[in-house]
Amino acid sequence: MHDKLTETDIRKMQDEIDYRKTEVRTRALEDLKEARAQGDLSENFEYYAAKKFKNRNESRIRYLEKMIKTAQVIDDSSAEDEVGMNNTVTVEFQDDKSVEKLKIVTTVRADSLSGYVTPESPVGKALMGRRVGDVVRVRTDTGFEYDLKILELENTDDSGDEINSY
Repeated sequence: MHDKLTETDIRKMQDEIDYRKTEVRTRALEDLKEARAQGDLSENFEYYAAKKFKNRNESRIRYLEKMIKTAQVIDDSSAEDEVGMNNTVTVEFQDDKSVEKLKIVTTVRADSLSGYVTPESPVGKALMGRRVGDVVRVRTDTGFEYDLKILELENTDDSGDEINSY
């Protein structure tokens, strides 16, 4: 399965790769060299910590490169008055009248606890293409259903969103 990413997602991932290859990799190799110079490696905590840090950095680089290579680049534009990618939506839960802000994002920025949901999620599916004033039915994978009323729609972008760790 290919992750659906925006051009901004790709750019942010490439920026992180570049930073990790130039800044972090250099620092990791210097730390490893210093720790190795301390002698006996069998009981050298600094050596193992430096090696672990270097390996995590290399792993993250490979992960991001694979994400970019296998990504399906999607258009994040939508009609001004319709819920689409990168839009922030204020919704009211019809059962208890509580209000929440949700943002429709790609999988690499998703964080449901912070209100960042994907178009593939039950909430995202229900909201995509809808307008202010619409009441939508959300159906979860477990069969639970609830209604949301769209109160407000903001045409935001993804420039300030962070790419998730893995």
